[in-house]
This record gives sequence, C-alpha cells and structure tokens, in this order.
Amino acid sequence: MNANKNLQAARNTVTRDTHAIDQQVNGNLFEAIVVIAKRSNQLGQEIKEELNSKLEEFTTVTESLEEVFENREQIEISKHYERQPKPHSIAIKELEEEKVYFRMPTEEELAAEAARQEEIRREREERRNRRFNRD
Repeated sequence: MNANKNLQAARNTVTRDTHAIDQQVNGNLFEAIVVIAKRSNQLGQEIKEELNSKLEEFTTVTESLEEVFENREQIEISKHYERQPKPHSIAIKELEEEKVYFRMPTEEELAAEAARQEEIRREREERRNRRFNRD
C-alpha cells in the first residue's frame, strides 16, 4: 500500500474519457473495466489488512457490550483512511499511468478455470443435497 500513498488519485467523482481508458487495454472498454475491478479488489484488500493491523492495537476485551471507550487516536486513524482515495480511483489512476501489469489468460487457462469452478459448484450442490436429505 505504501507505493499508492504517492499516487494522486481523485478523492471524489470524476468524469472519465472512456476512449482513453479502453486504449489502455487493447481498445476494449469491458476488459479495461475488468482489469480496474480486479486491481481495485486487490487494493481494497491491502487497505483493509493495513487498517485492521493498525486498529488491532486498540482492541480490548470487555465483558460488557454497553461499555464503549472512545479512543481519539483510533478515531484519527479511521478518519485518515476515510480521507484517502478509494481503491477504484487508485486502480484507474494506475491504469492511466501504465503501472498495472495484466495479461489475458490463454484458452487452456480459461478451460482449466471453468472446470475448477464446475467442480466447486458440484461439490456445493452435493453438500446441499446431503444436508437436505438428512432433514
């Protein structure tokens, strides 16, 4: 995440030139959106892990749910992360500046992934059927 702190991504809504975005990915806007979405998910996960690790320092085990302690430092950390650019803005900026590496999967990789997804679907369906048959 540290590399993204220097990136001047928009913190608010910005109208984008879709033609410029799709030129980054072989002239296909849909593929550009997929690349942005995947990178945005990666960034969001990194940010979430970083924030959770910082907030972990402030966790206390309390017996009562009614007792809530307000910690100013914890609030400041949370506000800092709220003010940062959102993951999708960072991902778009990275794509525009050609800082994102991506490649299109081969036909064999697509077929293998489809087979893996089908196997997962079958396993879930079998578990669901076993669960309903027990009842």
